[in-house]
Amino acid sequence: MTAAAVPQAVRGGGSGESGGAGLRWQPCEEPAEQGYECATLPVPLDYDHPSGKVVDLAVIRRRATSPSERIGSLFLNPGGPGGPGTDALPAWYDRFFPADLRKRFDIVSWDPRGVGRSTAVRCFGDAEEATAFWERQPVGFPVGEKERKAWFAGRAELAEGCKKRAANLLPYVSTYYSARDLDQLRRAVGDEQLHYWGVSYGTFLGAVYANTFPDKVGGLVLDGNIDPRNYVDGAMNGDPRQTTSLRMGSDLGSADTLAQFLTLCGEAPASRCAFSAGTPKATRAKYTDLMRRLQRRSVGRWSYARAVTELRQDLYFVHPGWTSAAQMLQALWQEREPEAAAPPPAGRYPGTEQEAAVVCSDSPNPRVLSRYPELEAFSAARAGDLGRRWVWDYEWCAQWPAAAAKRYTGPFDRPTAHPILVVNPVYDTATSYRAARSMTSQLADARLLTLQGYGHTALLNPSTCVNDYAVRYLTTGALPPAKATCRQDTPPFASTGTAGGIAAGGGGARR
Repeated sequence: MTAAAVPQAVRGGGSGESGGAGLRWQPCEEPAEQGYECATLPVPLDYDHPSGKVVDLAVIRRRATSPSERIGSLFLNPGGPGGPGTDALPAWYDRFFPADLRKRFDIVSWDPRGVGRSTAVRCFGDAEEATAFWERQPVGFPVGEKERKAWFAGRAELAEGCKKRAANLLPYVSTYYSARDLDQLRRAVGDEQLHYWGVSYGTFLGAVYANTFPDKVGGLVLDGNIDPRNYVDGAMNGDPRQTTSLRMGSDLGSADTLAQFLTLCGEAPASRCAFSAGTPKATRAKYTDLMRRLQRRSVGRWSYARAVTELRQDLYFVHPGWTSAAQMLQALWQEREPEAAAPPPAGRYPGTEQEAAVVCSDSPNPRVLSRYPELEAFSAARAGDLGRRWVWDYEWCAQWPAAAAKRYTGPFDRPTAHPILVVNPVYDTATSYRAARSMTSQLADARLLTLQGYGHTALLNPSTCVNDYAVRYLTTGALPPAKATCRQDTPPFASTGTAGGIAAGGGGARR
């Protein structure tokens, strides 16, 4: 970002409403952001008091490569919640965004309020304190009574730190406020309507925006979808009986994806899938034996919970994630420690609690600690090992010290100025295909484009076919045919790519 540092605390005074005023763009300073421009946008802390305290949004953009053909700005939300767009855009721009979108749009992203380089939720004094805290916590999820006690105590300590250091910000980081911020960003870049690509949690933000500002919807691509109703509801007599992840079916989506991983690995030679046992049946049995063995004893620093956590993360990305997952599992099978991922840069604040700040504001989760071991057993019974991880993802909400001043709970069916494009892989590790169907049915005017493929979101698991449809939609407004399907460019464990765009037979209407 620029030297005009983004404050990490709520600021007093000023007129929070930008009134569509332009952003003051400057060249970004980080080495990974060369060619990008950065700016800061002040917005109201509380939109009911627009002239009161403000928070600052860190914004980044890459200009359209063909200025004469430029349509406007295309906003990216990378999900999370808590994903910083100032990191995602430089990392994804060349690798994932279709060239025709880069040509016709300024691609813009931002760190939502409470996140990253924007006015951020920080529950620790500095990066070193935060890193030390997370290193003390059980890795992945707690296994056994001793680790559960440590987990509960750690989350209580986290909640106390958040209450102490971020109490004035925590009530104002829900998606309701981020949707209002997004409209301020649209106005600040001078666009009459919003063009947007939201992935994962970004689909919920897109749905909230569409129903808060329905006349401002230009083209919205919602990719890797959250079920809006299940995300915001689920309470029974004021006490939700399941976590957000279980209501969303994230554990079931992960289980389905893992089953596909093991089947396709078993069909491939070991030269392409290191964990292959020669057949799908044998590979599934090998996996079951490995997980049982890890539950009895770790391999060096690799516990059962760490292996499950790394496996889930690798399944998000077919390339190179599935190959990495197979190599990790094979190393553990041979009782070798897998190669560990590089640690984050020293001195950078990790911001792990920023996800909790948003999701615990938006989505109800059980507040009774004893409920979580019960839900772990329930999810493990229906979704296997990965189900355990999903349950504990949301336990920090049980002890979270704040409630949202406002959260959006519907309706989700307000007619929009233009229809919305919903995209989802059939085997999505985090946001299940069933959630995409639900998103499509709840929106007033939306069409589902099915990716017959794997991994979390279509953008991050590329399909030229999906990209062609998305480009056509965002540049002309034309939706794909009803019941259109696409394939991924390179299937898992394949030696070469096999699919192309629409014209090359990479997808089309289902016959």
